[in-house]
Amino acid sequence: MAAFKQDLIAHGGAAEAVSEVCCDMSPAFIRGAEEHFPQAHLTFDKFHVLKIINEAVDDVRRQEQASRPELTKTRYVWLKNSENLAVRQAATLERLSMKKLKLKTARAYHLRLVFQEFWDQAKEAAEAFLRRWHSWAVRSRLSPMREAAATVKRHWSGILRWFESRVSNGVLEGINSLVQAAKARARGYRTAKNLITMIYLIAGKLDFSLPT
Repeated sequence: MAAFKQDLIAHGGAAEAVSEVCCDMSPAFIRGAEEHFPQAHLTFDKFHVLKIINEAVDDVRRQEQASRPELTKTRYVWLKNSENLAVRQAATLERLSMKKLKLKTARAYHLRLVFQEFWDQAKEAAEAFLRRWHSWAVRSRLSPMREAAATVKRHWSGILRWFESRVSNGVLEGINSLVQAAKARARGYRTAKNLITMIYLIAGKLDFSLPT
């Protein structure tokens, strides 16, 4: 964050003009934003917030799997969105979600599905929705989900800030995927300059057309 601020100023930008910062919930990023861009509002990236919930669901599954062998090799059944499930995975999800099985993992999965509806709420209803979800997760008697709810509580204002800023790290995550693919194809670059040049070529939207 300090290096970005210095580079911004060096290129004629004003750090004070940065009004929104979007990041994950890393304490280092939060400290950096507060120290170098104290005037900016902090929004926690949607993908990383949901990642906390997904990890909690998977923790519940792994703990329960010791006594419920039918959960073996079902990790992605619970982590994928239903529309992305293969036919066999969808059938497995339907079978394991039956109430009579009383699976803790199924309860955690339902908490995850409801949480995903948070970003579909109207701005004025979002905090009440999140408060209800948090209360439900705390009362779930599922330790990983309770821990996830505690994380949400600690980052409450930054999660709700999305309804004002509407910013996310989606574009950057997409660029990062392109960069990682380029690195894999080349099996590494001899110098950082070569890598930076390749990043500009694949992600810079440069216009190489000749003048007419």
